Amino acid sequence: MQVHTVLGGGGLRLHVREWGPADGPPILFIHGWSQNHLCWVRQCDSALADEFRVVAYDLRGHGMSEAPLEPEHYTDGKLWADDVAAIIDELRLDRPVLVGWSYGGYVICDYVRTYGQDRIAAINFVEGAVKLGEAAFGNLIGPGFLDHFVDATADDLPTSIQAMRSFVRACVVKPVSDDDIESAVCWNVVVPAAIRANLAAREIDCDDVLSALEVPLLVTQGRADSVVLPAMAEHVLATCPVAEASWYEGVGHVPHLEEPERFNRELTALTRRVQT
Repeated sequence: MQVHTVLGGGGLRLHVREWGPADGPPILFIHGWSQNHLCWVRQCDSALADEFRVVAYDLRGHGMSEAPLEPEHYTDGKLWADDVAAIIDELRLDRPVLVGWSYGGYVICDYVRTYGQDRIAAINFVEGAVKLGEAAFGNLIGPGFLDHFVDATADDLPTSIQAMRSFVRACVVKPVSDDDIESAVCWNVVVPAAIRANLAAREIDCDDVLSALEVPLLVTQGRADSVVLPAMAEHVLATCPVAEASWYEGVGHVPHLEEPERFNRELTALTRRVQT
């Protein structure tokens, strides 16, 4: 495993880690709201890293990346796009597959809107979100997020901690280990409440990106997800001409943790297909 510091949009320092052969086809993992790169442990510590160059980073404001509190560091889509572009450039990733979990879907669309799709091979949305705002709340984004958001953005630490403990459990439907749950609570809690609020302050509509997409898009969606609802995936499939679905029955918001073997197998197939 190698650790990098990459200067992203506006010069913000990003924490980046990579595993696997340096000449392997690259996969860039992009996590979601209030998470960090550790959410991909079942991918980074798997056979994926035997064949592929596996790269994961902490979003701005998350994990070990720089975390200024001011809203302007999080509400400009170009900054998010610049982060992805900087990692691709700095690590010299040759046509990576971009894997975006939840909020990572917005980040991928920010990148494609700003930089185009010529430098990427494919996209995998993992419970990927593509709309944010009042119209999406309750229709595309569900109670697994909405019921916890107010307390998760509270300045009061006990309130925030309790919200994140409850949020983590709302994400998971299939049983996972106590270690995984405890780690998830930890990486959620280290994100400042103000930054969680800043991420949700954006108004986002990615239909322009989806309708023009030409690289393959795999939509990985749990049928039992109460955070990013299955209706979000249905919208992506109806809007994007190249999208294909992989539905996970009885799975919540974390298919890469709830069913990692299947998830890794499907990501392997996608990456091999687009790199030939």
